[in-house]
Amino acid sequence: MHEDAKAKEAEMREQLAILGRSLFERGYSVGTAGNISVRLAEGYLMTPTNSCLGRLDPARISRLAPDWSHVGGDKPSKEVFLHRAVLTARPDAGAVVHLHSTHATAIGCLAVPGDDAPIPPLTPYFVMRVGRRLPVIPYYRPGDATMEPAVHAAAKDARAMLLANHGPVVSGRTLEDAVHAAEELEEAARLALMLRGVPGLRRLTPAQVEDLLATFG
Repeated sequence: MHEDAKAKEAEMREQLAILGRSLFERGYSVGTAGNISVRLAEGYLMTPTNSCLGRLDPARISRLAPDWSHVGGDKPSKEVFLHRAVLTARPDAGAVVHLHSTHATAIGCLAVPGDDAPIPPLTPYFVMRVGRRLPVIPYYRPGDATMEPAVHAAAKDARAMLLANHGPVVSGRTLEDAVHAAEELEEAARLALMLRGVPGLRRLTPAQVEDLLATFG
């Protein structure tokens, strides 16, 4: 591996550990829930199976070859297929964050599978970070690789999705982008639940949503 590539990978390992700890410390994941992947110039980094996002060792983060085979570090998350589905569907994406964050998961327990807008456009930041669509994938048992085609299909035109009764899956151009989008999705879910049924709720208009997407999308 070229020295520049080695240095870039080492930097990404450190960043992944730092951002994983930040998400964990703020309650976006608990225990060993959640996993993160990053696209490299040649292959991928992924959080190891049964690892805690709050206590990642950069040197032990899993390394996968371009064909997604495990070539270094600890054994990767059992949900490799989830990240493969998104990153192959979205060649512009550089990272995927899968969490069990409370409010987004709550929306995933309430929303009907097949819905593509379970959270209304309440703030410009949700539209800017997450986009127009947030598909809800039908329930699959955690680790069930048969969900891969459904996730791949949804990811083709959606930056993020909710796995029914499971949690959010969010992609971004960079790891920081994906983390920021996951944070914004959780905040939007919290607002949506807080304001559900409140009289006078004001959503962004379709024209306002299109303006945001044209400017920031």
